Amino acid sequence: MTTAVNQHVPVTLDDVQAAAERIAPYIHDTPLFASATLSRMTESDLRLKAEHMQRSGSFKIRGALNKLLSLTEAERRAGVVAFSSGNHAQGVALAAQLTHTRATIVMPSDAPTVKLEATRGYGAQIVLYDREREDREAIARQIAADRGAVLVPPFDDPLVIAGQGTIGLELASEWPELEVALIPVGGGGLIAGIATALKGLLPNVQVIGVEPEIADDARRSLESGSIVRIAPPATVADGVATLSVGRHPFAIMQALVERIVTVSEDEILQALELIMTRTKQVVEPTGALSTAAALSSKVDIRGRSVMSLLCGGNIDLRILQRLYR
Repeated sequence: MTTAVNQHVPVTLDDVQAAAERIAPYIHDTPLFASATLSRMTESDLRLKAEHMQRSGSFKIRGALNKLLSLTEAERRAGVVAFSSGNHAQGVALAAQLTHTRATIVMPSDAPTVKLEATRGYGAQIVLYDREREDREAIARQIAADRGAVLVPPFDDPLVIAGQGTIGLELASEWPELEVALIPVGGGGLIAGIATALKGLLPNVQVIGVEPEIADDARRSLESGSIVRIAPPATVADGVATLSVGRHPFAIMQALVERIVTVSEDEILQALELIMTRTKQVVEPTGALSTAAALSSKVDIRGRSVMSLLCGGNIDLRILQRLYR
């Protein structure tokens, strides 16, 4: 199934810079560190942007905070509703706690326990759904309508996209020699925001998205010129198990993203193991996506300055059983 999208770009560099100023008191400026081992293996200067060290364990707090801090006092009193497989849930829950806003999160019943517990721990109410039979967005929209609450989408919202784009501002400041940015793609908000910032400040940077082979809706969408919707993908990278990219992110991706590459489930797990054993960083499978692309030569990065985004660290420890089965 495909949906045509116009070329209007809904987020600008100014929007991202405004988001950075708005959320700065609440977030970490995450480190960018080199790995001699991964650089040698990929024949590049490969550096890892450590968003798994961000508050709530992923980049999602950036977009959630930018959205909530843009609400009126009346809107905050009414509360917010979100739908997420985990990291956006935690980001919205923590953002709500920081802004004294009630949050309700619609999450799949099979979401990793660590993400469910963390979301509850931040004070959010959780509504569970069956991802095989129910529409999470429809459930969330109905709850928001019933309560007069504000919906906080995980990616298809200009304020959320601008918040995620603040990572790109940090990258441009930390490493102006950057040549290639490898970024995981689910709904597209992360890559859309980072591309907006990077292309605005370092226009020669190549922005390349990475998806699982079995969840390649973004790749198909860019190639066809229209949004492609897929069946629920059974990928180990649950953070990008979306059915389609958002309309706002897709418009930006069409304008600013060079291409999307895909990696296999085994390649994701192999990259995850290397990140944990060689760099000593604890990331979730989704956080290993872009490094998997670098290691599997899906992009020619030899001799180049390359950033791989470790987008989240909320790992379900049961994943380790798959690594060492």
